[in-house]
Amino acid sequence: MRSSSGRNSSGNNGGSRGGNSGGRGGSGGGRGNFRGAGNNRDDKQGSGRPKKPRPEERRYDVGPGATKDGPKAGRGGAARGGAKGGPKQPQKPGRTAPARPREYEAQIEERNRDRYAGKKEVKLPKTFPGAEQEGERLQKVLARAGFGSRRACEELIEQARVEINGEIVLEQGRRVDPEKDEIKVDGLTVATQRFQFFSLNKPAGVVSTMEDPEGRQCLGDYVTNRETRLFHVGRLDTETEGVILLTNHGELAHRLTHPKYGVKKTYLAHIVGPIPRDLGKQLKDGIQLEDGYARADHFRVVQQTGKNYLVEVTLHEGRKHIVRRMLAEAGFPVDKLVRVAFGPITLGDQKSGWLRRLSNTEVGMLMQEVDL
Repeated sequence: MRSSSGRNSSGNNGGSRGGNSGGRGGSGGGRGNFRGAGNNRDDKQGSGRPKKPRPEERRYDVGPGATKDGPKAGRGGAARGGAKGGPKQPQKPGRTAPARPREYEAQIEERNRDRYAGKKEVKLPKTFPGAEQEGERLQKVLARAGFGSRRACEELIEQARVEINGEIVLEQGRRVDPEKDEIKVDGLTVATQRFQFFSLNKPAGVVSTMEDPEGRQCLGDYVTNRETRLFHVGRLDTETEGVILLTNHGELAHRLTHPKYGVKKTYLAHIVGPIPRDLGKQLKDGIQLEDGYARADHFRVVQQTGKNYLVEVTLHEGRKHIVRRMLAEAGFPVDKLVRVAFGPITLGDQKSGWLRRLSNTEVGMLMQEVDL
C-alpha cells in the first residue's frame, strides 16, 4: 500500500502526470487539485505540447498563399465569409465596355435599315394545315362552353357527336366562328360565352320586373351584381312562386314566350275540395273566360289530405293569371300556386329565392324546344 507522501512526492518531482509537463497534478498536490479556478492551467502549459487555441482565437490566415487579410485559396465558404461567418474578401470591380455615343448608334440603325430595305418579306412556314384560317379551334370553343377539357372535347369529335352547320365533324383542329357557325353536341346547340342563362325560384311577393318605381322587391334585386343586362322570360303574378328564367339572349326569350312554339308550363295548385272526377276533363275541354277559351294540356291530382287537394296543371298558354282564373271559373279558387317547370327546366330542390346558372344541356334543350 502506497502512502500519501509517495503520491505527493511523485507530483512534486515532475512525474509523467505532474509538474511542468502539463499533467493533471501541479507542484502543489498532483491529482488532489481540481481544474477550477486557482490552478493556473493556462499559464502552466509548457512548450512540449502545443497550445490549443480557443474558438474565438482561431485564425484563418493559414496555409500556403494565405495572408492576414484573408484565407488561403481553396478553403470553404465559411472561411471566405459565407453563411457561417469568416473574413470577406473585397470584390474587384469588373471591366465594362465604354458607352457608345448616340450619333454612332443612329448611324448603325440607319445602316441596318438600308441593308434590309430592298429585300422581300420572308414567309414563315405554317405550323399546321389551316393556320391561315380565321376563327378558333373547335375543341377550344367546346371547352370554353363547359363540355370538359380540350382532350375530352377531342373525344367528342372523334365519337362523331359534334355538328357544325348541320355537318358532322370528324377532323381535329377545325376552326369555327362561334358567332356565325351553328355548333351542336348530341343535337343540342352550344351557346356562346357571351350569352347567360339563369333560373330563379321566385318567392311570393316579388314583382316580375327588373325595376319597380314603387320600390317593391323585384327580379332585378337578385341580379344586381351582374355586368351583363338580363331580362326575364315571361311573367309570374306577385303571389305566384316558382321557376322564372333570366337571360340576355333576346331571340331565345322571344321564342319561349311566343304562342307559335307552345312551350309548356307546369303548375302545382292548392285548392279545397271535394272536387268532381270530371274536373280534369273540364279543364282539357276548355273553360270560358273573359278573353276567350282556355284549355289545359294535362291535369292530375298529386296529393289529397281530407278536403285539401294538390293538383298539377300543364298548359302552353301564357295569359295573365290563366291558371287561377281557370280553376276559379270551375269553382275552385286557388290558395297557393307554384310553377314547377318551364319547358324542360324544372324547379327540383332549388330553394326559394335562389338563382342558379343553367347547364349547357339545359340551354341546348331550351333552344331545341324553339327550333334554335
